[in-house]
Amino acid sequence: MFFLKQMSAQIKMRTQEIAMLNKSLGLFISVAALFSSLQGMAQTSPKSPVRLAICQILVIDGDRKGNFRRIEYALEQAAAQHAQIAVFPESSILGWENPDAHRLAEPIPGKDSNRIGTLAHKYGLMIAIGLDEKEGDRLYDTAILVDRSGKLLWKHRKINVLPELMTPPYSQGRPEDIGVVETEFGRIAVLICADTFTDAFVERLKALKPGLMLVPYGWAAANEKWPEHSKELEALVKRRAALVRCPVAGVDLVGEMTHGPWSGWTYGGASLVVDGEGRTLFIARDRDTDLHVIDVAVGSLAR
Repeated sequence: MFFLKQMSAQIKMRTQEIAMLNKSLGLFISVAALFSSLQGMAQTSPKSPVRLAICQILVIDGDRKGNFRRIEYALEQAAAQHAQIAVFPESSILGWENPDAHRLAEPIPGKDSNRIGTLAHKYGLMIAIGLDEKEGDRLYDTAILVDRSGKLLWKHRKINVLPELMTPPYSQGRPEDIGVVETEFGRIAVLICADTFTDAFVERLKALKPGLMLVPYGWAAANEKWPEHSKELEALVKRRAALVRCPVAGVDLVGEMTHGPWSGWTYGGASLVVDGEGRTLFIARDRDTDLHVIDVAVGSLAR
């Protein structure tokens, strides 16, 4: 009888120990789940704002020296306003769809991209900018991202090159090269103008969950179509920002196309910044140069 009582007491004690262990294990699982949830929120929620300089400059076809000077003027203003990233238009050095670029463009890395890096270091700004790139006998419509030390972080070659506008046309980049780069300001993606027309390209970026998308544009139209044509640019950028679920800065230039079937068409400016829910935060001046610095909360809202 004594033996049975002793066994019963031991079984009761073991049962209590198991119950306490299960309770502790449940608490551990709950804490782990909470930590995982918070970690997921940290990955998707906006980070501290970054100061973007929207550099809507005049670009003159073939005027490398003058265009670089206008780029530096913009960087001077951006640095004075404590910007952290300066964003410029498509083909800012030689002009978009300029056949002379087949002769004048440089490789990347090369003289033009190195000079952008020198300016980034001089003014302490990350720079996203479109510039033409020569590789062998191929000409690419390219955009680069350079960090504040002048280091080349990323290069994107335009894929949707509109070959009917120049002979010979730009060579095409590869869709599989679309990507994001980790920076001090988070995950940044770069596309170029008509690349944002293609759903598949934007969907690829969405899967990579960038915290910020920077898009140099060459948004041109016949003179009589401005300023209405700027509404199409705004609608496009808003759709893309809402799809990718991160802020987008689309930066156009001002000036005139001087070659090809669109010769005489103008670039109307109206650069803009849109948040990750597709809401317009800022629109630059219509058909005039402009520089505006805006704080943008960087981070992916994609789940």
